[in-house]
Amino acid sequence: MHSTTLEVFAEIDGIGSASGLFLAGDLLYIIGDNSGYLNEYNIKTKQLQKIKILFDHTLQQLENIAKSLKPDFEILCQHNDKLYILGSGSTQKRNLMIEFDLKTQKVVQQDLTETYAKLKAIAKIDDYNFNLEGAIFRSNEWLLFNRGNGIDAKNGIFKIEGADLVKTDWIKFNSFKLPNINHVESSFTDATLVKNEIFFIATAEDTKSTYADGEILGSFVGSINLQTLKLNFSNKISDHHKFEGITLLSQSKHSTSFLLCEDRDTEELKTVIYKLVINH
Repeated sequence: MHSTTLEVFAEIDGIGSASGLFLAGDLLYIIGDNSGYLNEYNIKTKQLQKIKILFDHTLQQLENIAKSLKPDFEILCQHNDKLYILGSGSTQKRNLMIEFDLKTQKVVQQDLTETYAKLKAIAKIDDYNFNLEGAIFRSNEWLLFNRGNGIDAKNGIFKIEGADLVKTDWIKFNSFKLPNINHVESSFTDATLVKNEIFFIATAEDTKSTYADGEILGSFVGSINLQTLKLNFSNKISDHHKFEGITLLSQSKHSTSFLLCEDRDTEELKTVIYKLVINH
């Protein structure tokens, strides 16, 4: 059995619609799904720095970008010295990938339209059910997590061989069943790898659309075996939060701690970071 505790870790002004995060030492990197910035927050000094990652001159603003135009950056994952920021793919405007080099601060933008088309074809997922929300990049393999909040409830994990997401040929899709609340199945909102265990968060949202928001019924944390992609456990952690990002904070013999971010689906530039402790 696993028990969990959830508490507020930090409140940060200047960030809205937080959808992904990654902790590197004292620096917490945070993205928002309607922002053209990568946020760098020092958890010790509480200083916030904004790094421009979107260079679209047609946009009037880079914060609170209109829903129809936003890049929908839902994924922030790390590999070696780089951060990878991916759009959800839920509309044609949401197919970008940003590579950010933590050492040089260099920003590289790539188009994943062709890759996303391949993923949809292999998994037999149409445009209305494709919605990537989490990713893990390890050595020569990617795992991408599709959020099954469309009408077909297509929760699943794409396994992709090869480091280059733009030019990928070997793809496998694994359907996944997650716990439900009031007959509404929860759906992946992010995932991270700790040693050989995938930890994920999922939310039950009363909607049949990857575009329109619905009532939040609750959120879960759980883990998946990396080799078999089978569920190890899941625990409900909230009745009303919509957690969209997870990153490792610390691990000991008896517990694993994560930081979570929440998308409140408002235009307010304020975000709350939570600390989640899982006791083994």
